[in-house]
Amino acid sequence: MPETGNEAAIALATENRISWLTLALGLTAGALVAVLRSGRWGAGVVIGASLGWLNFRWMKRGIDAMVASSAAQAKKENPAIPVWSYFKMAFRYGLIGLTVYVIFKVLSIPLASMVVGLCALGAAVVAASVYEILRPAG
Repeated sequence: MPETGNEAAIALATENRISWLTLALGLTAGALVAVLRSGRWGAGVVIGASLGWLNFRWMKRGIDAMVASSAAQAKKENPAIPVWSYFKMAFRYGLIGLTVYVIFKVLSIPLASMVVGLCALGAAVVAASVYEILRPAG
């Protein structure tokens, strides 16, 4: 069932909320960790949150491309999704993993701090979901 204009607007608002909340939570947590623990740990949390945000943006773009491709083939029983779309969806994990590895090796940022920072995306999703439950758009 296609989304109505109102449902699409609500979904877009939620996606935007998740996006900025990921960065806001990551930067806040990174600053707190830098003060309470160490600057390297704080930097790791901020780097992880930034990578989580980037992952979310890439995932959104990939899913939007898949939906557009499927919608263009709506009359077909089994719409064909380009193989390139699947590659790009999997490639983002490899790129994030490589980035974390290079930062860990070159800058000596603790690996655990970047993993904690990546959790900012999950926290943002939970916060956005709670917001939607408490303030339904209608």
